[in-house]
Amino acid sequence: MTPGGNTYEDIMESRSADYDIAPEIVEFRRSPHRKFSTLNVAKRGMASNTAVHELLDCPVCMDVMYPPIHQCPNGHTLCSKCQLKVRCCPICRQELGNIRCLALERVAESLELPCKYQILGCQDIFPYHSRLRHEQNCRFRPYNCPYAGAECPVTGDIPFLMAHLQNDHKVDMHDGCTFNHRYVKSNPQDVENATWMLTVFNCYGYQFCLHFEAFHLGMAPVYMAFIRFMGDDHDARKFGYSLEVGTNGRKLTWQGIPRSIRDSHTKVRDSMDGLIIQRSMALFFSGGNRQELKLKVAGRIWKEQA
Repeated sequence: MTPGGNTYEDIMESRSADYDIAPEIVEFRRSPHRKFSTLNVAKRGMASNTAVHELLDCPVCMDVMYPPIHQCPNGHTLCSKCQLKVRCCPICRQELGNIRCLALERVAESLELPCKYQILGCQDIFPYHSRLRHEQNCRFRPYNCPYAGAECPVTGDIPFLMAHLQNDHKVDMHDGCTFNHRYVKSNPQDVENATWMLTVFNCYGYQFCLHFEAFHLGMAPVYMAFIRFMGDDHDARKFGYSLEVGTNGRKLTWQGIPRSIRDSHTKVRDSMDGLIIQRSMALFFSGGNRQELKLKVAGRIWKEQA
């Protein structure tokens, strides 16, 4: 109940005591008409809170503003990030100075705000300063595109990213939990310009990304393969996978847990969390005269027992 509602009820009860009003009169004052009055007060309070929340929206980037909040000489506010990017007020075009809006900062500290990903399903409410920390790890926040070749800036939920990968990046999609892929490169000496390769597998109702890349580990040229899970880390840990390369009775294997696409491909690569093959060994597994890379990577994805 709103503060206004509490005050109204307290007054009614005190008046009953002061003027010795009969119990049935008190009951009448708590009739549906009384509840309707409280509801109206509550709605006015909600509208008031919404209006204050809107005051915290930066007119440039539309994000919630956090201290330091700046204002122009006419009192129009904007966030500190946008204040560094623009010279004039976006509302009145007055030249910006370095004026803090301390009053709005103090009002903001007393507010509770919904998560910015509310429209995506998050229903939590947070104190003003806690909201930002939550949003950095909110499980409803959009995922980054897992395609690594062009550092794609697209974000979205998993169904959107699946369509994006297929339509915009022309990524191969496969059904099944086992695979056998061959990577061919006519000039294996050219490590610097090697392109990321990505294949997506539909397995157990989820999607898994198989990555393959060539890069330098220190001074040594290497190839690396690993799998990322299209979802959060909590669900990724429910699965395991294995990768192997080999020929002529010899093989190199890796077994691990798929990393969530919350972790960038660079982070996974730099942590060495995958099958790493030195170029000399990759050429050995390729067979022939070792002048061309023909590397066959086999793998399997499974669901861990609960």
